[in-house]
Amino acid sequence: MAAMATEGSQFDARQYDNKMNELLESDGQDFFTSYDEVHESFDAMGLQENLLRGIYAYGFEKPSAIQQRGIVPFCKGLDVIQQAQSGTGKTATFCSGILQQLDYSLVECQALVLAPTRELAQQIEKVMRALGDYLGVKVHACVGGTSVREDQRILSSGVHVVVGTPGRVFDMLRRQSLRPDNIRMFVLDEADEMLSRGFKDQIYDIFQLLPAKIQVGVFSATMPPEALEITRKFMNKPVRILVKRDELTLEGIKQFYVNCEKEEWKLETLCDLYETLAITQSVIFVNTRRKVDWLTDKMRGRDHTVSATHGDMDQNTRDIIMREFRSGSSRVLITTDLLARGIDVQQVSLVINYDLPTQPENYLHRIGRSGRFGRKGVAINFITRDDERMLFDIQKFYNVVIEELPANVADLL
Repeated sequence: MAAMATEGSQFDARQYDNKMNELLESDGQDFFTSYDEVHESFDAMGLQENLLRGIYAYGFEKPSAIQQRGIVPFCKGLDVIQQAQSGTGKTATFCSGILQQLDYSLVECQALVLAPTRELAQQIEKVMRALGDYLGVKVHACVGGTSVREDQRILSSGVHVVVGTPGRVFDMLRRQSLRPDNIRMFVLDEADEMLSRGFKDQIYDIFQLLPAKIQVGVFSATMPPEALEITRKFMNKPVRILVKRDELTLEGIKQFYVNCEKEEWKLETLCDLYETLAITQSVIFVNTRRKVDWLTDKMRGRDHTVSATHGDMDQNTRDIIMREFRSGSSRVLITTDLLARGIDVQQVSLVINYDLPTQPENYLHRIGRSGRFGRKGVAINFITRDDERMLFDIQKFYNVVIEELPANVADLL
């Protein structure tokens, strides 16, 4: 049985949020305004065509709460303070905001992103590169533990965006290998983490070397006094975007993983589990619409009965499929995150993440319940070698332990 965060800890978290808000309201009243405009789809945000292509190719279908509120003000050039739990899609929020505003004909560093760890900086670099794929963006991660010479060589050949850890970035600025003259966007990611790791002085030092007119984005799960101080010192009429914690809970849900090693071995694993799936009602999540179609074909080709739904189907078709599923006449549903939030089917007692979600936040939406009915459930995550990091992040994010699936899975349902 997975170790769960207790009800108590959830309550404390909320109490903490409320306390924090009171502090911010009293302390920041004169300082920032809140920004409440919501864009339900990426298409509605007025983004460049090639950025949209990158967003959809990455597998995003519908913006998360922070993306619905946070991308547009950043694109407008406003200073932003965005407060949301890690894993809620903040990375794609500021990456999109930066990619939208770059001048691609100028191969000079125009945006600087600071992160507390090398791994996070490299992760941001990946996302930035993927989302900016069709824009031809040049991104480089400047982190410790790598060759200074190599960094200097890449920087001198010209990049649009530098993502890095404070130590190495400051070093590159000091050596004048990173020229600040064209930097007009500056993002601090996980600002609370950064300050708790003692990077405050370095952040201040870096700031002194940047142009006076610069757009600043601060992204943070919490807003400790030091983070507020940074926002006061360096930001100009910032807007604050706050995304509240979710009311959903993982209580009473047993969570397991199956090590499939390779992507192509997942299908066999799923077919082995099919008899177990069909005793109850199950939802299988994959990350793209195309994969819904592919998996549905494969399962039907082996004479397994499954239903499928995704965002490309018209509403009418989706309604019919959901009705069949709710009534129990179809027992296994294959779908994408887009519909995770709409599925609160009383009888679903097994969720399979054939693909792990691209954002930890979506894990809760896939398997979490409104805990009111005290229903039990089982979640099984298919893991390949590439997923180990995300599985680790999910466990850390939700404070749970996900164990390997035992042989008697049918007895758990």
